[in-house]
Amino acid sequence: QVQLVESGGGLVQAGGSLRLSCSASGRFSSITSMGWYRQAPGNQRESVATIFSGGPTTYSDQVKGRFTISRDNAKNTVYLQMNSLKPEDTAVYLCKAEVRGLNGWTYYYWGTGTQVTVSS
Repeated sequence: QVQLVESGGGLVQAGGSLRLSCSASGRFSSITSMGWYRQAPGNQRESVATIFSGGPTTYSDQVKGRFTISRDNAKNTVYLQMNSLKPEDTAVYLCKAEVRGLNGWTYYYWGTGTQVTVSS
C-alpha cells in the first residue's frame, strides 16, 4: 500500500504563485510516474502535469508555460510550481502515482487533494 500526502494549496490572488508538494510513502519497488490532476466543481477531473522516472514531463495546454512539475526521487516527492495563476485554475488538485509493487505489478494511487483558490 502507498500513501500520497499533498500540501501547499491555499488562496492566492490572480497573478500570484503557489507550490504544491506530494510525498509518497509505503512499500513499493519503484515509482514510474507522478502527476497532478485537478477537478473544479461541476467539471471532470483533468490532467495538469506528469513527470516520469527518467525525467520527461507533460503539461496540459492550459498550464504550459506557467506551471512546472519537478521531482525529488530520493524523497519520493513531486512538486508543482504554479505561477501566473488565473481564477480558472481554481480547483482541488490531486496527486497521482504510478507505482511498481514489490510483486512487479503496476498500481495507481491517488492523494486526497488540496484546494487551490485564485481570486480575481
